[in-house]
Amino acid sequence: MSFVGRPAPDFELEGYFNGQFSKYKLSDYRKRWAILLFYPLDFTFVCPTEVLNFSAAAEQFSKLNCQIFGISVDSIYVHKAWVDTKREDGGLGGSLNYPLLSDLNKVTARDYGILMEEKGVALRGLFLISPEGVVMHATINSLSVGRSVTEAMRVLKAFQFVSSHEGQVCPADWEEGKDAMTANSDGMKKYLASH
Repeated sequence: MSFVGRPAPDFELEGYFNGQFSKYKLSDYRKRWAILLFYPLDFTFVCPTEVLNFSAAAEQFSKLNCQIFGISVDSIYVHKAWVDTKREDGGLGGSLNYPLLSDLNKVTARDYGILMEEKGVALRGLFLISPEGVVMHATINSLSVGRSVTEAMRVLKAFQFVSSHEGQVCPADWEEGKDAMTANSDGMKKYLASH
């Protein structure tokens, strides 16, 4: 079942951020964009590269009114241990610029359709949620390939552009500053003729 275009399943999960354990409820972040970055497990192989790359870009996402949440089936205590462990020992090096949430009972991964029941972990699911609480974009990878921060940023900017420019759509590979297209036959013809 596709979640795109539908209300995002709400959740309330415990998380670890800035040295503290807290509860996070998705619906509390309405009026902001949100990226849900599901990953299989802490202390694994591809996961730290994704989590750290999104952390390095977290300030850019924040400037675009977007909150990132990392989510796995690990406990909050494993999240803390992973954050506190040195990078050369497979950890995140002492800090992270967004919360890591614990989906220990696997309900949230199941609600988003990405739980690998036989392995008990989530696929690499990335969900972009609008300020109105609607899933605007989803990408789901198998475990062996990480996701692109650059593409997540491009997609966020594209959805923000069309949400503030009524009647406009973003063509393939649209990037900020490039031409959009009017969403009608004449707009499409004009765009194709000039590109």
